[in-house]
Amino acid sequence: MSLVSHPSRPVAYGCLALSMALVGSYVALSKPLALAIPVFLLAWLRFGIGGLAMLGWLRKPAQEPPLSPQTRRLLFLESFLGNFLFTLCMLYGVSMTSALTAGVTMAAIPAAVAVMSWMFLRERISRRTWAAVALAVLGIALLSLSKTEHSAHGAPAAATQSPGQYLWLGQLLLIGAVLCEAAYSVIGKKLTGTLGPKRITSLINVWGFVLATPLGIYTAWSFDFAAVATGTWVLLVFYALAASVWTVWLWMTGLKSVPAAQGGIFTVMLPVSAALVGVLVLGEQLTALQITALGIALASVLLATVPTRAR
Repeated sequence: MSLVSHPSRPVAYGCLALSMALVGSYVALSKPLALAIPVFLLAWLRFGIGGLAMLGWLRKPAQEPPLSPQTRRLLFLESFLGNFLFTLCMLYGVSMTSALTAGVTMAAIPAAVAVMSWMFLRERISRRTWAAVALAVLGIALLSLSKTEHSAHGAPAAATQSPGQYLWLGQLLLIGAVLCEAAYSVIGKKLTGTLGPKRITSLINVWGFVLATPLGIYTAWSFDFAAVATGTWVLLVFYALAASVWTVWLWMTGLKSVPAAQGGIFTVMLPVSAALVGVLVLGEQLTALQITALGIALASVLLATVPTRAR
């Protein structure tokens, strides 16, 4: 029980890395879901399936203090910013710009987490952590660039899909997505001081379901559920459990023992795992630039986690 409440540093690092690796995996494997099911309906079903799987986690533990008004506000903000608003900013931001712009902008997440944790949590960030943040940003940015270099011949056609007058709005939305994701890490760290990981995960999911319900029901009203293949439903269940249950619980468990700024560096595992899934499952080929980017990204994690020799 104590291991769950206060994991050791190695266990916490493993939880954070596995959480982001799972995010990268289901992002890479869930592309057919977005083609078969509308986004808002997909989000509503995700929170609904996740909620059914976590009914037992909603029960308040005997030793947990009553939820204060501040904690309730933080739980709402965690779900609103990290789940609902992040998804909207990301989807519409990409639609107005490009996947390359989104990838490079998302590279700022580790730095944004570090700055927010310093501002709001008063965390002391060492030079070593800042160096790891810089490597993480560089690795993610290079990986985003490398993903599109082999398909550059399609760039002119893609560019015509986004009118120039909307590029600035798309970029602002992507920056908003970065801030939402950073706030998710910082607020999550704050919540772990009073609530357990299972309780946080389940309560965040409840708010996500509430926020997604109006548009989810509206979309479901005219959707042909019978047209969805059996394999897509199986993939949906995996996506819901991974996105709403496993990844959130692992992330909150890791944050119990790791500062938010240091935890933000583990977001590099998202593009790393997505790239590996593309190679191992989807048959994609790694380029030299991608291998370099992956190496830099993993180096940032090592720099942030390998203990230093005490004087």
